[in-house]
Amino acid sequence: MQILVLGGTAWLGHEIAAEALRRGHQVTCLARGTSGAVPSGARLVRADRDATDGLDAVAGQHWDAVLDVSRQPGQVRQAAAALAGAAKHFTFVSSCSVYADHDSPGADESAGLLPPLESDVMTSPDVYGQAKVACENAARDAFGPGRTLIVRPGLIAGPGDITDRTGYWPLRFARPVSDDGAVLVPNAPGLDAQVIDARDLAAWLVASAGKRLTGEFNAVGDVLGLAEHLEVARSVAGHSGPVMALDQEELAAADVNPWAGQRSLPLWLPLTDFAGFTSRSNAAAKAAGLALRPLAETLADTLDWELAAGPDRPRNAGLASEEERRLLTIAHARS
Repeated sequence: MQILVLGGTAWLGHEIAAEALRRGHQVTCLARGTSGAVPSGARLVRADRDATDGLDAVAGQHWDAVLDVSRQPGQVRQAAAALAGAAKHFTFVSSCSVYADHDSPGADESAGLLPPLESDVMTSPDVYGQAKVACENAARDAFGPGRTLIVRPGLIAGPGDITDRTGYWPLRFARPVSDDGAVLVPNAPGLDAQVIDARDLAAWLVASAGKRLTGEFNAVGDVLGLAEHLEVARSVAGHSGPVMALDQEELAAADVNPWAGQRSLPLWLPLTDFAGFTSRSNAAAKAAGLALRPLAETLADTLDWELAAGPDRPRNAGLASEEERRLLTIAHARS
């Protein structure tokens, strides 16, 4: 197939392009080229999607499939309109953040969505879900439901995770910050974790584009309790030191942020408002061919990547060493 990836230089886009090449397809990536290089064998078309002529270099060619990972409604609207007459199929990679509620474990694709963002530009991460809804609508409006695939991933994991959410735990267990090897974890019974390896997601996206799959699908991993997820991370890291837990009320009182970002414990979410955020149904996607590798493989490969990338690099999520040591003192005092 002739495949056009709108992106292809950052993490997931790069994985999509690389997977398409492995399958023998001809791959073109349209990007500014500032986030990195395209995979070897792909053709890079340098363009700014925010420019009025940003799609001119590819709009006149034939494409069997187009895959887009943007979060900006104006970019998706312009691309879908420009390529609707040139491409057979359009895949938009959306997000489970489009859903209005996250308190119902096992919810499927029929769950209600947020209202679409009215602006062409997402200026704040606070409206990320609304922006992705607007992107979904733009793709469908241009290509029609019969040529559009909407894929809603949950938390994406694996080597290359520059968000540092999924790499934090195996790396921390591999390199504890305390003299006794203790690692701080959240005490969150009943909270689930649900990650999908970027490589598995990319493989399914390319295969689905080839089959011209249509509709909406949650592309999420299998549900596992957060405690079990952390135990897998501990196992692949070979950790044998103490594991010290603080309740979510204690974490909140210590100004520890949930989920992501600085001064956070990644993957932890306060219950009960987010009881369903990491436990959505993946039944439809699995029935359509989504295959998932074992979590241990994902976390082991992520740890290898973290160590190679430099474990002391500035990080986008997690606790700094001194922050964790202070909290471990609290946890030791109450144990």
